[in-house]
Amino acid sequence: QVQLVESGGGLVQAGGSLRLSCAASGRSFSSYGMAWFRQALGKEREFVAGISWSGGFTYYVDSVKGRFTISRDNAKNTVSLQMNSPEPEDTAVYYCAADVRGRARPQSVYDYWGRGTQVTVSS
Repeated sequence: QVQLVESGGGLVQAGGSLRLSCAASGRSFSSYGMAWFRQALGKEREFVAGISWSGGFTYYVDSVKGRFTISRDNAKNTVSLQMNSPEPEDTAVYYCAADVRGRARPQSVYDYWGRGTQVTVSS
């Protein structure tokens, strides 16, 4: 069983920056694709960013390209999301997820989920 724990959420002003982190338990983290999803109030959950097991491939939803960066540290079992120039539309609960097949594409099936961390962007 894999446990994912997000941290780093909070209140940030538009145009500022925020860094989310996800810590994973278990020995197989380095073989998992990892992703960030978000769900705004009253909306469906959406894929934000994903990174393959090796870090060699990354994927982003169009709305965050050029502003958000996903990265991972396999030695520390962590994946991060650097949010630069956030906008009020980025306000949501952000979830970390793991794809045991290693891909973390938008359409991948995700096997493990964290409980989420709230990000609120003020204008």
